Amino acid sequence: MNRRQLIQFFAGLGVAASLISSPAHADDQIKMGVTAGPHAEIMEQVKKLLEKDGVQMKVIEFTDYIQPNAALSAGDLDANSYQHQPYLDAQVKDRGYKFVSVGTTITFPMGIYSKKIKSLADLKQGARIGVPNDPTNGGRALLVLQAKGVIKLKADAGLKATPLDIVDNPKKVKIIELDAAQLPRSLDDFDAAVINGNFAESAGLSPTKDAIAVEASTGPYANVLAVRAADKDKPWVAKLVKAYHSPEVKKFVLEKYKGSVITSW
Repeated sequence: MNRRQLIQFFAGLGVAASLISSPAHADDQIKMGVTAGPHAEIMEQVKKLLEKDGVQMKVIEFTDYIQPNAALSAGDLDANSYQHQPYLDAQVKDRGYKFVSVGTTITFPMGIYSKKIKSLADLKQGARIGVPNDPTNGGRALLVLQAKGVIKLKADAGLKATPLDIVDNPKKVKIIELDAAQLPRSLDDFDAAVINGNFAESAGLSPTKDAIAVEASTGPYANVLAVRAADKDKPWVAKLVKAYHSPEVKKFVLEKYKGSVITSW
């Protein structure tokens, strides 16, 4: 073997060794989609723990509920953390996404907020109430309004109740549907609005301090970690769930949010 062949031989060994020693992309680098606010803040804590377990995570923030799932489906994300199980189920059914949830995360109690009244008893006849315009969060908001005595829904309306399911409306309130992320910025346009906890937090609103009413802490609305079904058994998924469900993350949530965000593990 001449000198040139020897150089090529050892260079080849070096390439082979690097391929063997380097983990696959899916195991050492992932892209995580979150909505701004607590989801993003908590994921930064998860990121630190994942790094200790050999996984680098890039956290990408979104400002709506549509794009994180679209990006996950397109392969631009490896996972997302922002939606509760009923919303994920609806997206899978309506859009054909091949997603699964691999672990629960946190629950944001939905609250009713107002800049015009201090109590739901102060609602005037014909008051305008804003609710999210997507089916699952819109239905959830209507259930909150029913629980607080503002309206009554058909007995079989379920989690996807719509304004058409209202059968009793003593104060003839007008239900105005709007993108969930826009509701905090549009409070001035309503007498009250039912706002998801993560968007309320991002707007500086606290369910425990600012809401005039809050949904019960029990219910089916725990948020989840979602991945493509084809990825659910990959090693990085187990590491992600382990990091999220760690005592360190639970402590962070309890200390930072003081009950306005609830851990679900």
